[in-house]
Amino acid sequence: MSRFVAAACQLDSRDDKAANVERALGLLDEAASDGADFVAFPEMTTFIGPEERFAEVAEPLDGPTVRRFSEKAREHGVFVHTGSFFERIPNSDRVYNTSALIGPSGEVLDTYRKVHLFDIEIGGSVEHRESDHVAPGDRAVTVDTDLATFGLSICYDLRFPELYRTMAQSGANVLLVPAAFTMHTGKDHWEPLLRARAIENQAYVIAPGQIGDKPSWVETYGRTLVVDPWGNVVSKAQDREEVVTATIDLSHLDDIRRDMQTLQHARPDVYERSDE
Repeated sequence: MSRFVAAACQLDSRDDKAANVERALGLLDEAASDGADFVAFPEMTTFIGPEERFAEVAEPLDGPTVRRFSEKAREHGVFVHTGSFFERIPNSDRVYNTSALIGPSGEVLDTYRKVHLFDIEIGGSVEHRESDHVAPGDRAVTVDTDLATFGLSICYDLRFPELYRTMAQSGANVLLVPAAFTMHTGKDHWEPLLRARAIENQAYVIAPGQIGDKPSWVETYGRTLVVDPWGNVVSKAQDREEVVTATIDLSHLDDIRRDMQTLQHARPDVYERSDE
């Protein structure tokens, strides 16, 4: 399939896990009825609230959240990216920030655990330390499907281009960036970074975001985007919960990669060489 319809769902998730999941599943129904072949959700789809509750709301990979998304994927015959949820780690107070890619038969194709964690220290004082409650993942993940080869990432990963180049070199042509970007950084950095990742990797970028002022959390920026391999924004959400759609045209991507061979010209052997 050289063309498919992707839907990106912008959510205003809060600290009520059950309500968040029901709202997300409702948007999944809406996206499928609009003809989407692939439906994606933002970071922390299931819960945004006090970090001390992350372990309380966490669940295993085969827990109820993934099962319910799998049932919907099978019901509608669509691919679903769950956005992220908190995955329980046995015998640990920390959790993983995890996403799952689900096929149209309801099978989990692969999962990704957020690699880069948002630890900020300014002027010698800790402003925020995600790693106090979340453990980092340790692998880049690409998933080859009948639609595309997806590269998986989550939010803060966006600031680390090496991850995306690694996925592109492994065949990824659609990059997923579910996020809960803050208003403070999002207003200046969100769109430029997404467009840069699309241009430098000649890939589509699908970036579902959280919107809204959260309880026990900072205000999130939203502006869910789909960006094409030339860096053009082809779909953008308004400042509300909603579903945006875009046609992903892999023949257009192939044309761009044929005419500009930057992926072939990359020289990681030189970049990694230390001075002698």
